[in-house]
Amino acid sequence: MGAYVLRRLLALIPTLLIASVIVFGVVRLVPGDVLDLMLSENAYSSNAPDDRAQLEKALGMDKPLYMQYLHWAGNALRGDLGESLWRNTPVTEEIGARLGVTLELGILALLIALIIALPVGIFSAIRQETLADNVGRSFSILALAIPNFWLGTLVVILPALWWGWSPPTEMTPFFEDPIENLKTFLVPSLILGTSLSAVIMRMTRTMMLEVLRQDYIRTAWAKGLRERSVVLVHAVKNAMIPVITLVGILVPILFGGTVIIEQIFRLPGLGQLLLEAVSTRDYPIITGVFLVTGVVVMLVNLIVDLCYGYLDPKVRFDR
Repeated sequence: MGAYVLRRLLALIPTLLIASVIVFGVVRLVPGDVLDLMLSENAYSSNAPDDRAQLEKALGMDKPLYMQYLHWAGNALRGDLGESLWRNTPVTEEIGARLGVTLELGILALLIALIIALPVGIFSAIRQETLADNVGRSFSILALAIPNFWLGTLVVILPALWWGWSPPTEMTPFFEDPIENLKTFLVPSLILGTSLSAVIMRMTRTMMLEVLRQDYIRTAWAKGLRERSVVLVHAVKNAMIPVITLVGILVPILFGGTVIIEQIFRLPGLGQLLLEAVSTRDYPIITGVFLVTGVVVMLVNLIVDLCYGYLDPKVRFDR
């Protein structure tokens, strides 16, 4: 298992390098020029060569793009992601202050998705073509069909119009008041988690049906084992391997969903920071947010690979 973990860690290095190049380059292709915005904000003419040249030099944007990348990457290896072009604060501080909000929202949403999807998917498989199975499948199709941003908007607007109530938007730190903190995250994480649960639920049901038709499951039934033992001991572990892989694939989608949900519910997370940075062309913050998000996604996929190796011993020796 140790060699398997080491191989997975080494595989992250080239992936992270390629991701950093793509992020750094693509961000600079965003339409609009931050120099024009900053010059107009300070009542300077963007057509004045001296003003523009001085600002380019001050921001280090007078150098070729590859030199800018090498300078940024060298600092990033030391944990320095630069400074915000507008706030003049370190990017690591801006991200650090908001990363916890996004991670909490994502973890809660993923937990809710698993709590909904796994029991329903397993029960639908062992009660195939019954009323419970049809209800579960209908729920998954409905959750897939409804966009989470549309549902989130309705949850904010309609209760306020009908009952004068809206979800709490004032952020309370978890260690200051855990109950109030969870109240703030309950509705947005429930919306995200319900949307995410639909895909996991369908995969769980499909894999459980496939496993339940295997010969070793028939043998377990023939030996007179109880249904709980056959399902939980023999079937679920093997059925969970593709489901765990799917969860790793869905993590980037989950982070994409938090960008919109944070804006709707006014949560001060990375999504809100990213939207603000894009509107002002704050390249260091945009690049930093994408890089940190990429690292988190890769770490989650590393955990998924380790779980995969734990569930299926063949994986540890075949790869």
